[in-house]
Amino acid sequence: MTFDQIFVLLLLALVLFGFIKEIYPPELTALAASAVLIAVGIVDTKEFLGVFSNSAPITIAMMFIISAALERTGVLQLAGNVLEKHSKGSYLRAVFIMMLFAVTASAFMNNTPVVILLTPVMIAVATGLGTTPSKFLIPLSYAAIFGGTLTLVGTSTNILMSGITLKAGLEPIGMFEMTLPGLILASAGLVYMIFAVRYLLPERQSMAGLLSQGGTRRFMARLLIPAGSRYVGKSLEDLPFTGAGTRILDVLRGEHSMRHRLDDLTLIAGDRIVMKTGTGEILALKEDGQIEFRDVSDQGFEPVAAAQTLMLEASVGPNSHLIGRSLSALNLRRTYGVYVMAVHRQDRNISDEIDHLRLQFADTLLLEGPAEGLQRLAEDEGLINLSAPQERAIRRQKAPIAIATIIAVMGLAALGIMPIEGLAVIGAVVVMLTRCIDPVDAFEAVDWRILFLIYGMLGFGIGLEKTGAVELIVDNAMALIGHAHPMLVLAVVYVLTSALTELVSNNAVAVLVGPIAIALAQQLGLDPRPFIMAVMFAASASFATPIGYQTNTFVYSAGGYKFRDFLIAGVPLNILCAVIAVLVIPLFFPF
Repeated sequence: MTFDQIFVLLLLALVLFGFIKEIYPPELTALAASAVLIAVGIVDTKEFLGVFSNSAPITIAMMFIISAALERTGVLQLAGNVLEKHSKGSYLRAVFIMMLFAVTASAFMNNTPVVILLTPVMIAVATGLGTTPSKFLIPLSYAAIFGGTLTLVGTSTNILMSGITLKAGLEPIGMFEMTLPGLILASAGLVYMIFAVRYLLPERQSMAGLLSQGGTRRFMARLLIPAGSRYVGKSLEDLPFTGAGTRILDVLRGEHSMRHRLDDLTLIAGDRIVMKTGTGEILALKEDGQIEFRDVSDQGFEPVAAAQTLMLEASVGPNSHLIGRSLSALNLRRTYGVYVMAVHRQDRNISDEIDHLRLQFADTLLLEGPAEGLQRLAEDEGLINLSAPQERAIRRQKAPIAIATIIAVMGLAALGIMPIEGLAVIGAVVVMLTRCIDPVDAFEAVDWRILFLIYGMLGFGIGLEKTGAVELIVDNAMALIGHAHPMLVLAVVYVLTSALTELVSNNAVAVLVGPIAIALAQQLGLDPRPFIMAVMFAASASFATPIGYQTNTFVYSAGGYKFRDFLIAGVPLNILCAVIAVLVIPLFFPF
């Protein structure tokens, strides 16, 4: 082994560790790896700039825009309404209709918005059936994953693998080349989910159900401590709050929030107390006479009032402006009149010390505030309302254009009229020019983090190939399995890819394992196609953890799941898919 090979392989181990531990965002870790290789001279600047000529990222970006147009024109919402209407009354019927729609929709568009749209629908369906959302949301995510494997544009991983295949000098992957084996895998997965997952999934309460105070009407009251009050100089514990459901949310002193000092706060004249309480408690406070409810006509004081509030569960969307920001810096109280009561992240509810918590994608927030403030917050900051399907301006009259565009892109690509890259660009421009979606919304719909993750990993891939590290890995693999039956080699490639994608982004795994699988097949004198398909299916088949696939991450918090719930439901499905894939892929793609 040369020094460069040792260096690159050690850097690879460090990158995988960074992906798993998420010390930094995955896209930053990938770009950092490329930057290190450029800095030490293993990859020169011109070579790295060449990754931006790769067709896969631009194709993925354009498909994000076309998917967003389908969502904005109401195609998904209409289907969601039909699903909600026809799935009530029977758990099995609801699960079957939901999964059938999720598989179909995800075959033609990015599966993350499909899951985001259907999550509040299925929460409402679960409530109507008297069960919990946790019985629906993992099957929803799994079904969307299966749907993404059915076509070239179903998931960014497939598009990326097509680019890797083309770079290796092979024929690019066709639009429906993987559809038949994908349908077999998806059918087996749907049967498993209908008849097995319902017994494996727990009934988990949502965050609102765990933290709310039942069905009693509650109000958010803002109270003023006047200059002559006997509570001046007292602590919050000395206030006459007797109701078990009363909770102090904040104390405002001038322009400053004292929320982080509530335990040892001494009240002074002019303090404004924000509390959640019931009607009887408010009446008792008025009779006490030592705490005032000011109205709008008073001069020199902020109006103090009591207004009925709503409790809302909302999830941080993939393009939310809140990602990476702390709650204390957002000042939601002043801007929207909304308080964050708790945050659900990675199977735990956080209701204390949340002011300095930096928000992440898929964090579920328990919010309380006036209806108008909650609505503005969701719209402005990219939150997804989990309590009810979202209503927004839908351009239904443009729906035929959006549908015709995606059909044309897929059909012309399948017929070989033009490469998918060019068709995707044309399709994205069409939906913007025809106002299916505004350009501002279109470019916000692009997940730039995925694109830069791909660029970073492509740059790192240059280092692996240039130093001979890929050949080194292949040679060692040949020494271990070089004389094994091709089916066993295929199984090893599938299982390795599947195991990695449970811990690392599926796109990163495809960039790493794809070239190795192709080189291994060529060394063995086998057709690389079955190995390419194995990497494609296995990189998407992430069922055993909530971190390997974005849809799993989203439902993780929304459904109130624990990490072990994915292990219990997903590991058997991973094994089932591995067995079926290894048996089925050679039938369609002989060695």
